[in-house]
Amino acid sequence: MRTALVIGTGLIGTSAAIALNRRGVAVHLADHDPEQARTAAALGAGTDEAPDGPVDLAVVAAPPAHVADVLADAMRRGVARGYIDVASVKGGPRRELQARGLDLTHYIGTHPMSGREKSGPLAATGDLFEGRPWVLTPTRDTDTEVLNLALELVSHCRAVPVVMDADAHDRAVALVSHMPHLVSSMVAARLENADEAAVRLCGQGIRDVTRIAASDPRMWIDILSANPGPVADLLTDVAADLEETVRALRALESSDEHKRREGVTGIEDVLRRGNAGQVRVPGKHGSAPRVYDTVAVLIDDQPGQLARIFADAERAGVNIEDVRIEHATGQQAGLIQLMVEPKAAPVLAAALRERGWAIRQ
Repeated sequence: MRTALVIGTGLIGTSAAIALNRRGVAVHLADHDPEQARTAAALGAGTDEAPDGPVDLAVVAAPPAHVADVLADAMRRGVARGYIDVASVKGGPRRELQARGLDLTHYIGTHPMSGREKSGPLAATGDLFEGRPWVLTPTRDTDTEVLNLALELVSHCRAVPVVMDADAHDRAVALVSHMPHLVSSMVAARLENADEAAVRLCGQGIRDVTRIAASDPRMWIDILSANPGPVADLLTDVAADLEETVRALRALESSDEHKRREGVTGIEDVLRRGNAGQVRVPGKHGSAPRVYDTVAVLIDDQPGQLARIFADAERAGVNIEDVRIEHATGQQAGLIQLMVEPKAAPVLAAALRERGWAIRQ
């Protein structure tokens, strides 16, 4: 791949363009808002000047509702040898293009499974996709050259290619992305009018659950409008679980011992099923999840604290597998949780104590 045209310079399009540009591909940028394309160009994503002729690959990074229109226009103008899109829904756009009678041998639908709560080119980064799955949905008619171009793009972005059927992809992202986003928003909505004294008690748990609720509603309306059926099916199952859980909780309020036991059984059932589902979430590097021990350290909110603690861990010869920071409400301090291999936990705790860090159980 020598040349590429990225149509749509939001978070995903600009991030892909930056990655391509860094690896020597001449990237041209286009957007319905020329100012946004100029911003992306200023960030090192390429040039906002139109290419002289057809490029090797056109990357359409438009919202799902507009993907078919943008792709159809690009194909009719013959702007590239191959075409892909990076929308989060795959079945609908392909069917729309088929209905318009377009030749889809030079097109492949793709979806990088990566993003941020922020949108727009200013949120873009060239390493956004590193180590993340990038779904490709070829069909029997897909031209081999186009598939190779798509794989080259994934390689340049240092992502991990995953081949799936388009409709299977849409059901999968409904489960792991679209439905959880709505549930997160529903939980966060409970905080909108909550008493300030209660909100000040927010800890890491509520932050984890509501983090993705900070995303742009307009973007998510586009996504959910393109995949409503599978998301609604999943929420129907969640609603049934909620109904059963509410009944179990009400039973716990009863003075009848039999009803209380039923309530305990109902709550235990949903919690255990939650345990069983959570352990299936892939762990580090996409592998099966592993159990780590946690070394919790009190840190001050000052520059250089994180660098110091990681440097001290390196001196102790301990690899940090994961990290989480809990911020103390209203205080210039926090708790950093360092996840390490179980055998390394006592070594790390002793080394950090020796260097003056306050270890918490």
